[in-house]
Formats: sequence, C-alpha cells, structure tokens
Amino acid sequence: MLVFALVNTAGAEGAASRTVVVLGDSLSAGYGIAVNDGWVKLLEKRIASEGYGYQVVNASMTGETTQGGLARLPRVLQIQKPAIVIIELGGNDGLRGLPLATTRDNLRRAIELAKGAKARVVLVGMMIPPNYGPRYTQEFRQIYTDLASSHSIPLVPFLLDKVALNSELMQADGIHANVKGQPRMLENVWPVLKPLLVAPRKPAS
Repeated sequence: MLVFALVNTAGAEGAASRTVVVLGDSLSAGYGIAVNDGWVKLLEKRIASEGYGYQVVNASMTGETTQGGLARLPRVLQIQKPAIVIIELGGNDGLRGLPLATTRDNLRRAIELAKGAKARVVLVGMMIPPNYGPRYTQEFRQIYTDLASSHSIPLVPFLLDKVALNSELMQADGIHANVKGQPRMLENVWPVLKPLLVAPRKPAS
C-alpha cells in the first residue's frame, strides 16, 4: 500500500511555505484502513477547521525504514518546500532488529536535511516489543529522546500512546491502530505540532 502524494508547488512560494509533510511508515500511511480514516487525514481536517491554512502532504509508505525514508527525503523537500516535516520512522528498523547506530544515524541525517531546507521538524517517537531483549528495546526508545534533545526539536514521545495496549483500538496484528485508534494518534501529535503552526495573515482592510 502506498500513500505518497507529491504535488509540485515549487512555483508557488506562498503555498510551498505552508505545507506540512509527514514522512512515515505504515502507521501514517493508513495500513489496513481507508486512507481518509488515517490520523494524517484527520490532521489535515483539524488544521483546516482551525484556520491555519496549511496543506498536508502524506509522504508515508508501508514497510518504510529510516534508510528508505532518508533516501526519499531530498526529493520530497525539493518538490514540497515544506514549512514543517513530521518524521515518523524507525518502527520497522526496530521490528527487524537493525543496528541501533544505523537507525540513529539515518534519523539524524533526515533531521539535518529537513532543517537544512529551512523546515521545522517534529520527531515522532516509537517503542517496540522486547523481542530483542530489554537493552535493545530501551536503547531504541532512547534514540528519539536523544535526537530531539541534541537537535532542539519537539518530540512526540510515542505515536501509539494510549492505543497500543488497547485491543479495541488496534488491528488484529497488534501493530497497527484501527479506525477507532486514529483520533487518539492525532491527539498524541497535535499538542506538539500546534505551537509550530502560524495562522495566515488576514488581509489589511
């Protein structure tokens, strides 16, 4: 499943400067549910309803790793010229037991690329089951805290907070939220993202 919308706004500076890009994996791509029910679509509706005037581009792909997201990011930045980039990656790295140093470095480089393109960054933290032992699990989670601190960017501690352990909000695979869990995911992101949004200026009367 692919949810990767790139609209060429390079020639429209006003629009390009009011774009939020979500660079994520299946949790943001809407795996197992209708795209319109996903938390990213709900974010788009929330932003519109509160009058912020940003477009939301979902550059998320099911199965994406930090390496894949990093590889795609330069083109996303070139085309979208986003004001804000929400990075929601790493879960697939952790589930596959990939080297923590590699995950950390890929996320660091993605943050630096986005900041280098004058975008503000929100990092979305992830947690994984203790399949590879408590040390790996703890150090994986710490990656997000450390990177947010060292780069002075806001952190969503855990996208699936108050969702992951509630069977009524999760799909049968125990990894992805169902339709009922998507609003909760948005509520985990919104308080962190909202301070970065700037309401459009009203034309002078």
